Amino acid sequence: MNDGLERIRQGITTLKPSERKVAQYILKDPDKILAMPISRLAKECEASEATIIRMCRSLQFKGFRELKLSISASVNKREGHSERYQDITTSASMKEIIEVVSNNNLQSIEATLSVLNEHSMEDAVTKMENARRILVVGVGASAIVAQDFEQKCKRINKWCEALTDSHSQLTSAVHLTKEDVVLAVSYSGETKEVIDTIKIALENKATVISITSYGNNAVQGLADVNLFASNLEQSVRSGATASRIAQLNIVDILFTGLASKNYQTSIAFLDKTRNVIQNRF
Repeated sequence: MNDGLERIRQGITTLKPSERKVAQYILKDPDKILAMPISRLAKECEASEATIIRMCRSLQFKGFRELKLSISASVNKREGHSERYQDITTSASMKEIIEVVSNNNLQSIEATLSVLNEHSMEDAVTKMENARRILVVGVGASAIVAQDFEQKCKRINKWCEALTDSHSQLTSAVHLTKEDVVLAVSYSGETKEVIDTIKIALENKATVISITSYGNNAVQGLADVNLFASNLEQSVRSGATASRIAQLNIVDILFTGLASKNYQTSIAFLDKTRNVIQNRF
């Protein structure tokens, strides 16, 4: 989580107006901020020091010092290196499409790395490792991510079920216990079906882990552990392409973390499942 500028860009729309004013000031001239004490920044932005601290915490920084360190890393990293998410334009050539889509996917993963918290990832893996059952819920494009994680878990003999329609999600959630985990996948963080399922799961004391876009949203507000994907994909025309790649990257990390917890056993299960498939041909 060392790309502070990217985290500010992604989270700025979720900030309160007074906090957003500080964030906009920082983005305008990040180099200037590095030498500023918090009192000077507060004066420049006509905001209180408390507002700056609240902004830092809203963006998942521990405080102003960590914010400045993260901005410093961003400035050093991005010198002479400019890249932003692009959308497909009308009459684009195949070469342009290949370059734009590939660049967007790369940028989505890179931006996701700036908002992923190592401790949250470790916490999520530990909770899933100790879970009796893992229920993965997602709708639409997020359903693809949910199904991918289910398939991976089956390869290492970890009980996991992906449910992608509201009725199945609800009827399974009512049977969960404190020994179970729900992995809720929703890029917007506002998917009603997923929110309803989370509420039922929490009533039954299950642990909830969320994968949403970076920022404040209903799903992450309910979850016990929050994992964030980049929110670079904002155009309707782009249609859940780079966001899906970012979410898949997160479930790949979760799966690898689970497998590494019991490495020898996981390798044995992976070999066993690989062999049974290869024997079909």
